[in-house]
Amino acid sequence: MLVLQPARKRRDSGARIGLAIAGGGPIGGMYELGALRALDEAIEGLDLTRLEVYVGVSSGAFLAAGLANRMSTAEMCRIFITGDADDEVVFNPASFLRPAVFEYLRRAAGVPRLLLEWAGAALRRPGEARLSAAINHFGGILPTGLFDNSGVEEFLRRIFTSRGRSNDFRELARPLFVIAVDLDTGSAVRFGDAGWDDVPISQAIQASSALPGLYPPVEIRGRHFVDGALRRTMHASVALDHGIDLLLGINPLVPFDASVGGTRPHEEQDKLSEGGLPMVLSQTFRTLLQSRVEVGLAKYAEKYPDVDQIVFEPNPADEEMFFTNVFSFSSRRRVCEHAYRTTLRDLAKRRDELAPLLARHRLRLREEVLANPERSLLDGLGDAPRSTETTARLRRALDDVDALLSRRRARRR
Repeated sequence: MLVLQPARKRRDSGARIGLAIAGGGPIGGMYELGALRALDEAIEGLDLTRLEVYVGVSSGAFLAAGLANRMSTAEMCRIFITGDADDEVVFNPASFLRPAVFEYLRRAAGVPRLLLEWAGAALRRPGEARLSAAINHFGGILPTGLFDNSGVEEFLRRIFTSRGRSNDFRELARPLFVIAVDLDTGSAVRFGDAGWDDVPISQAIQASSALPGLYPPVEIRGRHFVDGALRRTMHASVALDHGIDLLLGINPLVPFDASVGGTRPHEEQDKLSEGGLPMVLSQTFRTLLQSRVEVGLAKYAEKYPDVDQIVFEPNPADEEMFFTNVFSFSSRRRVCEHAYRTTLRDLAKRRDELAPLLARHRLRLREEVLANPERSLLDGLGDAPRSTETTARLRRALDDVDALLSRRRARRR
């Protein structure tokens, strides 16, 4: 589904484009990668690695950081989907789902102390030894996360310290902001902003993707951080505040509209409650996320009336995105391909509205891409270029020179 919000005021704009990518777990990230790959191929003049500003939340933070580090969508598809990237780092989903053994042991070590404290309190105040009080007292035994997210940081650190990339916000050519929430205050923190730009990008993403219950909070400077989506879904205002002309946003989690129909059994679609607590929680969580996007877009239209906004989301009856386990790495190729094709279809369906809007930003839809309904995510990837660390750095330097010359030629016209 494509949410289009044209600017209410017209101005002589350049092509200052900002990107805001929400979270959504592994599957949400793969949806976003497929959508980005579709935009990359279908819109002429759009260079996703050279935008004005990047904002990422949770799983979307890695994609934003990769693009800001000038990793192309094709390159990221090779890392996560085909596995034939020209890179020494190999993506291993198991490293993202390692049990948080040390967290379990640390919590278990506190059991004797808690038992003694509880027994002493019960003897002193027998009337207060209620079940509810016991649950509250022994809540500290439970781990703060099921999985160890140190593997997330290690993987990202290896990615961003090779091939001429950088793990330092201050060394990037364009601003990158990774959003996390301070657990002790409930406030959002923009890693990459002044005062927080010395935190390694890999650690900022680890903090932004620390979904409570799944991963433990990440400690930085004595403060503990969790998933940035707890405050807002996309944090698009961070990009809008940079004076952009066009906002591109991606939100991979939307509620499922069972009344629209589809291919699954009618009973399963029409009564989501039959799926039990997991399905009810999933629908509730998705509804909250999308409602915040809708409220945000309405506010942005008032506050930034001269900015065009395009947000990409799954369609309301998208069974693939709703019924696939959000934390399933094994479904990543199927979901990425699905997002790629649905995004191309959405662009084709709204081409009459999109064409004049994109033209204002020196962009154009590629009809040869949109006209092929059988086009696959893999068709445009080609073979991964083989190179050493040195030649990879040289290729990036030559790419910088080519981009500089292109900008100068454009200004002369």
